[in-house]
Amino acid sequence: MKSLFAAFRFLTVIPLPAALGDTEADLEKSVYFFPVVGLALGAILSALDAALLAILPVLPASGALVLVLAALTGGLHLDGLGDTADGFMSARPRERVLEIMKDSRTGPMGVTAISFALIMKTALLASVTGPYRPAMIVLMPVAGRSAMVMLMGVLPYIRPEGGMGGLFMPRRSLVRSLWGFVFILAAGWALAGWPGVAAGLASATGAALAACRVHQRIGGVTGDTLGAVCEIVEPIPLLVTAIFIQRGLIA
Repeated sequence: MKSLFAAFRFLTVIPLPAALGDTEADLEKSVYFFPVVGLALGAILSALDAALLAILPVLPASGALVLVLAALTGGLHLDGLGDTADGFMSARPRERVLEIMKDSRTGPMGVTAISFALIMKTALLASVTGPYRPAMIVLMPVAGRSAMVMLMGVLPYIRPEGGMGGLFMPRRSLVRSLWGFVFILAAGWALAGWPGVAAGLASATGAALAACRVHQRIGGVTGDTLGAVCEIVEPIPLLVTAIFIQRGLIA
């Protein structure tokens, strides 16, 4: 249970006693609970969405959900997305990219990436209506956190000076990647049947492509790139479902 609490304390701003899950061993084991945290966040968002849709049109309700998700996570992954965008889009050597990502200031590419992520999530959420909307709202944060676990299993942590991300992955384990993959598929099937499985497969594919790009650019992961991958993969279930609705494959 301490590892579960450690996952919630790191990934969310939900207040928990400081003594629960505060050791390095708890943090390392908490990685397996990252998708579970995503499931809990999705359940909160889905319940909130039901309440909001009773009083608001779908677009402002969707925008509110995106902001609530950012608030519940303390903007942690958005910050990683901004830092990663600044570094990766700088056309600089690897060492300089890592320096840029470590800078606490957010540059123009970072601001652009964060803005685009928020806008796209809102637009895709507003595009997904009907019986599959609650399931995909739950699956969205699950996908992002499962993607983080998948990357942690196959890529090394590359900051020799250490960092928060290093506490979660002192060593690699393919079991982590398999766990993240199985979790997103199982969650997709349980929540939405075959469209959920398709969304899970698309999310896993997005995570794999992101892993290839991160490895190619800097040779491994940092806390920032893990956050960026979470933000990139999160809207994939919504995107897949919106395409299915547009093509008439589901109602």
